[in-house]
Amino acid sequence: MADEGNIISTLNLDAPGAPLPNGADTSPAIGFISQYVKDLSVENPNAPDSFQWAETPETQVEFNIAARTFAAEVHEIELKIKATSTTAQGTAYIIELAFGGLIAMRNIPEDQAHPFLFAEAPRLLFPFARRIIADAVRDAGFPPLMLEPIDFNGLYFAQLQAQQDEALAAAVANPQGEA
Repeated sequence: MADEGNIISTLNLDAPGAPLPNGADTSPAIGFISQYVKDLSVENPNAPDSFQWAETPETQVEFNIAARTFAAEVHEIELKIKATSTTAQGTAYIIELAFGGLIAMRNIPEDQAHPFLFAEAPRLLFPFARRIIADAVRDAGFPPLMLEPIDFNGLYFAQLQAQQDEALAAAVANPQGEA
């Protein structure tokens, strides 16, 4: 089993197992360095009264993805998830999680790096964040919240399409580029 924190090195196919000549490492490589909880907030504002409420709560889940360059060839992905459970009586709980991951990327073209950072990396981080949310809700005294899987790739491409449609609509509305 490979260490999670290591990037798999590129192989020299002319001499398997040997490093590439003169350190020429031009093959693409991506690897997770670490993952971590940046911030976790658990609010149970109406306890212990909320444990007696008979009404089934309505739960709203919001999420956001951010990426930033941390160092040369290292990027941080931050997956933010907020779950709020309410009934007519009030708020049962609010859970906010900022879950991060450091990813090393080498020799990845920008047109492939961006989708990886905003779609694939969050998809890989999500199961760990999902467990933290479930445990936090359970530890607050409620049944665990099991978040449904999220199609990050579909959301990424839908958002990209929406941005392209917006740009096209703006160009049609203002064909001369006038402000």
